Amino acid sequence: MSKEIIRYFRTIFLEQVPVFFKKIDRKAVQKILYHIDLAEQTNDPRLFKKINDNIWEFRTKYANLQYRLLAFWDRTDKEETLVVAVHGFIKKTDKIPLKEIDAAEKVRRLYFSDKNNP
Repeated sequence: MSKEIIRYFRTIFLEQVPVFFKKIDRKAVQKILYHIDLAEQTNDPRLFKKINDNIWEFRTKYANLQYRLLAFWDRTDKEETLVVAVHGFIKKTDKIPLKEIDAAEKVRRLYFSDKNNP
C-alpha cells in the first residue's frame, strides 16, 4: 500500500527564480528544491518562514551560505493554495536586506493586479 503525500501548498516560480538557480551551484539548487518539497509537506517554519504580513522566505543553508527565496501566498483558487516564489539571493547573515523585501512586495502587487485584471 502506497502512502499518499499531503501537500499544504504548491510552489510556483516566477521568472527570476530559474535565473537565480542558473547562477548558483547545482547541489545548492538540489538542496533548495528538496527543502521546498519538504516545506510543502510539513509546513516547517525552519524551512518556510514569515517575514512580514505578505512576504515569506524559503531558507536553505549549503556550503556556509544562506540561500533565500522570497515568496508570497496566493489563496485565490478554491482548489489549491499556491506559494509564489519571486526571486532568490545569497546571504551570509540572518538579516534580510530591506531592498529584497521591497522588491518582493512590488512583484506581489503586480502579480495580483495582473491576475485580477486579465
